Amino acid sequence: MQIGTILSTKGSDVLVVAGTATVIEAARLLASGGVGALVVSEDGTTIDGIVSERDIARVVAHRGADGLLAAVTQVMTADVTTCSLDDTIDDLMAVMTERRIRHLPVVVDGALAGIVSIGDVVKHRLSELETETQTLHDYITIGR
Repeated sequence: MQIGTILSTKGSDVLVVAGTATVIEAARLLASGGVGALVVSEDGTTIDGIVSERDIARVVAHRGADGLLAAVTQVMTADVTTCSLDDTIDDLMAVMTERRIRHLPVVVDGALAGIVSIGDVVKHRLSELETETQTLHDYITIGR
């Protein structure tokens, strides 16, 4: 299954935050949006970075409450791994495992087109496995 299929099901909305926003503002946006990462972008199309709950936890662990006043650009990951609509779930699982990341922005023609999380990948993989299991069960019990 390709990433385009996941986006067609979940939608292509992406929460973005400006790099000049504070970490506390990003944390509030994460909480209100119920997501684990935000794409850092000034225009909503260009990816400047990504900031996750993990990044926020690290800055608070290292700098205490003062870390919450830092600019998002100070804690974000600037070297963002992305994917395309044509990548497969297997491709993403490998990248996420190898690089220990949980969110990958989807890029089409150089512009932000969505985001896929490890939860999205697991959900779709489980759906595939359920379909395979049901097909095998039907084949065994029905014979076709």
